[in-house]
Amino acid sequence: MSEESGRLYGVGLGPGDPELMTVKAARLIAAAPVVAYHSARHGRSIARAIAAPYLRPEQVEEALVYPVTTEDTPDYRGVIEEHYDAWAARLAAHLDAGRDVVVLCEGDPLFYGSYMHMHKRLRQRYPTEVVPGVTSVAAASAVLGRPLVERDEVLTVLPGTLPEEVLAERLAATDSAAVLKLGRTFGKVRDALERAGRLDDAWYVERATTAGERAAPLAGVDPGSVPYFSIALLPSRVHDETAAALAERPAPAPVGEVVVVGLGPGGRDWLTPEAQAALAAADDLVGYGPYLARVPGNPRQRRHASDNRVEAERAEFALALAREGRRVAVVSSGDPGVFAMAAAVLEVAAEPRWKDVPVRVLPGLTAAQAVASRAGAPLGHDFCVLSLSDRLKPWDVIASRLGAAARADLVIAVYNPGSKSRTWQVEAAKTLLLAHRAADTPVVIGRDVGGPEESVRVVRLAELDPSEVDMRTLLIIGSSQTRVRDREDGGAPVVWTPRRYPA
Repeated sequence: MSEESGRLYGVGLGPGDPELMTVKAARLIAAAPVVAYHSARHGRSIARAIAAPYLRPEQVEEALVYPVTTEDTPDYRGVIEEHYDAWAARLAAHLDAGRDVVVLCEGDPLFYGSYMHMHKRLRQRYPTEVVPGVTSVAAASAVLGRPLVERDEVLTVLPGTLPEEVLAERLAATDSAAVLKLGRTFGKVRDALERAGRLDDAWYVERATTAGERAAPLAGVDPGSVPYFSIALLPSRVHDETAAALAERPAPAPVGEVVVVGLGPGGRDWLTPEAQAALAAADDLVGYGPYLARVPGNPRQRRHASDNRVEAERAEFALALAREGRRVAVVSSGDPGVFAMAAAVLEVAAEPRWKDVPVRVLPGLTAAQAVASRAGAPLGHDFCVLSLSDRLKPWDVIASRLGAAARADLVIAVYNPGSKSRTWQVEAAKTLLLAHRAADTPVVIGRDVGGPEESVRVVRLAELDPSEVDMRTLLIIGSSQTRVRDREDGGAPVVWTPRRYPA
C-alpha cells in the first residue's frame, strides 16, 4: 500500500431514511473528493438519493451502472464480474492519485451489500475502512415493532433465491428468520413458508423506513405487487409468548421504601454509583432545599423541600409516603450517618407504627474525608469527629468532649463550627484547645470543598480567626504529631499525621 494513495470507504446508508445514517457516514460523504454509487441503466440511484443532503456540487461522482439487473442473461455472473473489474479500475485511478473515495451502499456494506465487490478487489492495495449501516432486517423488525430474537433463539437469514425445498427445510428448523431478495422469488418463498408450517407467523415488509413503506401479514400479500426491496420476517416466538404472559399477569402492588442517600460534599463526581441508582429509582425526593437542588431534575419525580430544622417532621413525611407504596429518597449532604438525616429517619422509624416500612441507608463521602484529601492526610492516625452545634446538645457536653479529645492527642474534625446565630463557639473551642495543644498546631480550614467556592487553608492554632468560619466550613485540628510541608508551587501546604505514634 502506498502511503500517498487515497483511502477507500464503504459507507452504509441504512435502509432508506436519511436520518438513519450514522453521523460518521454523513461526515465522510460530505468530505469525500469522490463519491461512487451503483444504479440501474435508467440512471436513478437509491443510494445517491439517500445521501443527497450531504453531497456537494464540486465532488466527483462515479456512477457504477449495472449492465443487467433482473433480466434473463445467459452468462449473468460473467457479465457482472467483468463490470466489477472495470469499476474497480475506475476507483483505483482516483486512489492512485491520492483522492479518497466513498462508495455508497444501502443498508450495511458487508451485508449482501453491493460495496463488497469493490472491497475484495481493492482492500489489498489501498487503505480501506467500512462504516456499518442499519440493515434492512433491523429496519423491518423496527417497522413491525416485533423483536427478531429473544433469550436463546436463533435467527437465520436466507436469500429468496435458494431452492424452495432448501428454504422450507431451513425455515422449519429455525426459531426466527429473515428472507431477502424477494420480488420474483416471492411466490416460492411463500410456498416454502407454507411447507414449513410457518406461513401464519410470517410478516411482509416493503421499503422499510421510506415514504413507500408497507407492512402486512405475508399470507395475504399479492405476489404481483412485491418489489425487490422487500423482506419476509418470522419474528421471535418467545417474545410473543412472554408478552402474552405479561398481559395476563396482575400488576404488582407497589412496594414502598425509604432510602437515605448521601450526596457527598460536592458534585456528581463524589456521588457513589449506588447513591446515583437510588436517586434515579425514586418516586419522591425529600430533603433540605439546597441539598435537593443538587439532584438533577426529573419530571417523573416529586420533590418535597423543607427547612433544615425540621428533621423529625421530614422523616415522618418520608415514611408516610413510603407506606403508600412510594419509593422515597431522603437526601443528605456528605454521609447521611454523620451529623445528618440517617439518625433522624431511623429514630422516627423505630416507632411501632412504621415497623412495616423498610429503611436503607446509603453512605456518602463525608466532609472530613473531603477536606482531609485536599490537605493531604491529616486523618492518617487516630482521630475523632465532633460537632460544635449546641442546638441538640448542651455546650457543657461539647466542651467536655473537646477537652477529652485534646488531652488524648487525637486529631479532631470539627463539624458545624459556626453559623449566623452561633458566633462564639469557635473562639471558646480555640481557647480550650490551646490549653492542651501547642500554639503552632496545624489547623486545616476547608470551606465549600467540592463546591464552586472551595478554599483550603492551613493556619497555626493560635492564628485561627473565628470570623472566617461559618456553617460551610470544616476544621481539622492536628495532633502533636501532625506535620506540615510547604508546596513548591505555592499552594496550600501538605498536612499529614504519621501512622506511627512515639512510645
